[in-house]
Amino acid sequence: MNVNIKRRAKLIHELIVNIINNVIKNEQIGYINITDVELTNDLSFSTVYYTILDNSEKNLSLVSELIEKNKKKIRLKFANQIRNMKKIPYLIFKYDHSLEYGHKIDQILNDIKK
Repeated sequence: MNVNIKRRAKLIHELIVNIINNVIKNEQIGYINITDVELTNDLSFSTVYYTILDNSEKNLSLVSELIEKNKKKIRLKFANQIRNMKKIPYLIFKYDHSLEYGHKIDQILNDIKK
């Protein structure tokens, strides 16, 4: 990934963190943590990975629905705040399972040590 794309992905990350937690306010789910942003080489698509503290099926479903319901509002606020990009990428939101995988690997390694 070239430096320009990394820099733009970082900018998108910073903007989305602020936007998503202002647009989606729900006491039940709390804070939505944006863990990573991947940007395609042609700048057309940006995949935004997120996690939540209480990752029960109910809350994951609720967050997914809230993001999908507010996707247009998020993209509009994003487009209004980003000034130095000619092309506004289409935002794709995905739950980040990497923390869960890391926790499972830690458990397996701890079991092996015992």
